[in-house]
Amino acid sequence: MSSRDWRHGNDLELLENGEAFFPRVFDDIAAAKHEVIIETFIWFDDRVGRALRDVLVDAAARGVKVDITVDGYGSAPLAKDFVASLTEAGIRLHVFGPLPPILGVQANLFRRLHRKLVVVDQRVAYVGGINYSDEHMRYYGDKSKQDYATRVVGPVVSDIHRFCREAIGHPRPEGHRNLRGLLRWLPSKWSNPEPEAQVLFVTRDNHNHRTAIEAMYRMGLRSAQRDIILMNAYFFPGYRFLRAMRQAVERGVRVRLVLQGEPDKAYVKFAASTLYDHLLNIGVEVWEFMERPSHAKVAVMDEAWATVGSSNLDPFSLSLNLEANLFIRDKGFAGTLRQSIEALLADRCEQVTRDQVQRRHPIWHLWRWVGYHLLRHYPKLANLVPVKSSRLTTIDDPEADLGSGLTPRTLGHSSKPDSEKATPPQPPQR
Repeated sequence: MSSRDWRHGNDLELLENGEAFFPRVFDDIAAAKHEVIIETFIWFDDRVGRALRDVLVDAAARGVKVDITVDGYGSAPLAKDFVASLTEAGIRLHVFGPLPPILGVQANLFRRLHRKLVVVDQRVAYVGGINYSDEHMRYYGDKSKQDYATRVVGPVVSDIHRFCREAIGHPRPEGHRNLRGLLRWLPSKWSNPEPEAQVLFVTRDNHNHRTAIEAMYRMGLRSAQRDIILMNAYFFPGYRFLRAMRQAVERGVRVRLVLQGEPDKAYVKFAASTLYDHLLNIGVEVWEFMERPSHAKVAVMDEAWATVGSSNLDPFSLSLNLEANLFIRDKGFAGTLRQSIEALLADRCEQVTRDQVQRRHPIWHLWRWVGYHLLRHYPKLANLVPVKSSRLTTIDDPEADLGSGLTPRTLGHSSKPDSEKATPPQPPQR
């Protein structure tokens, strides 16, 4: 049995923003009896980050086995005293690609771990896009982020647990199949699901599953018959994805794309806006979320298809990053996600009109063409840069901090499919 099979009989809960996500995660960790595994891109030493540390230290003191994996770039600000509080409690802190800064700048821009996963006691799991920082709480202010995660209990938790265990050094189960083979038998239509929630856990890496998440998205686009909503923080897909969107519109499907209108980084809006002219030409409705930055990576199609995860729809996530999404066939869950996004569309979004795009100066359209092709080919260019292979490492020095250029102990097992191949340069805001 592959970890890439559809699982039936799962209970799902959509969690919107840190206000819903963090209490659920912390409560499950506080109730853990045997094991906690977490993967995250960002873990900061702030109110949220310290709350996570405290609940993990308490769990370790109860005898719970705790393994945490962070990205060496996204979580580089963690200082020595913070790391020491973990290692001294017996928590195993694994770091993906730690490298020393050069002239005060983090040098390890390439090869990033971007997944956000939690598994507690092989009983409950979380998959989504929310990092461990105050940025996901409304008290952070105008720059707090809109985002989602999913809490799941059921058979798919075993797949997520197996994957996380493998990532920290445990062997791959026999009989593993990659997603390309599984796509031959996955259903071509996503409508009329069975009464119980069906869930597929999908990851992308740079070995066996290079296009796994994008392929699942395109399958949903091709199968939708009525309505598609894509809400994505970083949108810059390739030709095949855009073609699938166009073909959906041609079938009479309403396609709405919800992007950032008030991003925390200006280049995010610039990159996406270079596609506005084309998207409007093919009949896609483009909306911008105006209240605050959006960090969401979700979609809902028709009445039963949904996905929540860490993968953006840009060259980094689709071609370089290590990502993880849940794909879900369930009317109740899809309806809840649709209701949330529809509420944002009604009150906190503005639709991009043809007049707004046409007012651009001709120079803009030149930049749009140049920018698209440069960014689309960025992953290929990045792979040409010679970089040292990144192994997952374990910190066992209480005096170490993630940005100090430490040489931590390398795990005996290197997660070659996911950890040695590549992830992109990206700012910690992702």
